[in-house]
Amino acid sequence: MRYRHLQNADVDVSVIAVGTWAIGGANYGPVNREDSIQAIRAMIDNGVNLVDTAPVYGNGYSEQLVGEALQDGYREKVMISTKFGVGGNYLNPAARDASFKGVMREVASSLKNLKTDHIDFYFVHWPDVNTPIAETMSALNLLKQMGVIRHIGVSNFSKEQIEEAMKYAQIDVQQPPFSMVNQRDIDLIRWGYEKGIDSFTYGSLGAGILTGRYRSTPDFPPDDLRWHFYDFFNEPKFSKIMELLKVMDQVAAKHGNVPIAQVALNWSTQKDYVGTALVGVVNAQQANENCAAFGWELTQEEMDMLDQEMMRLGLSETNV
Repeated sequence: MRYRHLQNADVDVSVIAVGTWAIGGANYGPVNREDSIQAIRAMIDNGVNLVDTAPVYGNGYSEQLVGEALQDGYREKVMISTKFGVGGNYLNPAARDASFKGVMREVASSLKNLKTDHIDFYFVHWPDVNTPIAETMSALNLLKQMGVIRHIGVSNFSKEQIEEAMKYAQIDVQQPPFSMVNQRDIDLIRWGYEKGIDSFTYGSLGAGILTGRYRSTPDFPPDDLRWHFYDFFNEPKFSKIMELLKVMDQVAAKHGNVPIAQVALNWSTQKDYVGTALVGVVNAQQANENCAAFGWELTQEEMDMLDQEMMRLGLSETNV
């Protein structure tokens, strides 16, 4: 496993982390409880030292699953990242609550779900335009002083919103989307890196499309979040990504026919401005395959070839 030193947080983190949205089981494909626990533990056994979750992932189920997986000595091996403030709907701003009372209520629930006495990274999940950021940060500063949380993060914030939050608290990390098929926030990620605010990037495998598993339009249920939260499985982007997969196949073949997910993970984590890439896993096999990505590296020539293909297809930073 490779590790990176986070600047403001002043800790070393594995370059990939366990992402647990999918194993929350809410409109993100079928999952099995025991497989999910084994997947988390396999990631940790391979050297991963960060697990990311949120109460909104399955209405507490994901946090509870993480809490169970981190028993039997696993809690001491990892840092936990969780979030607050979304309510029951990811995309409904009216449901968000990052008020002082809301923070205190949610942190108590998360600690119970996670079976822990502290949270290492605590994120505002989405901006709450109805609550002054000073109020939210005052709650987080208090929790930090109490030792309940160790580091403050913001997720899905703009540069301007982060700058406002920085007036009231030290922002240690941010959580934006980033992958070979979503570079929308690359300028924000680079800016944060320059400010010492490292990124926990999510969507690292493009909701699974960068694993190569889907070579034709999938038959997800109509309410599946992969249709709605992301646009990778919708045209015209789907066909463009299928072209990118062909080049990824060529790169994977040069490295011993490794799974192409390893190409995607190396592409992201070989960039110094990515602190860690969150990766969803639903079983131990996936966990082991993802971690094996760090037994090799992309060459500069391969990075350039992939970047040129993304540029040609309109998937690169200059075309998003």
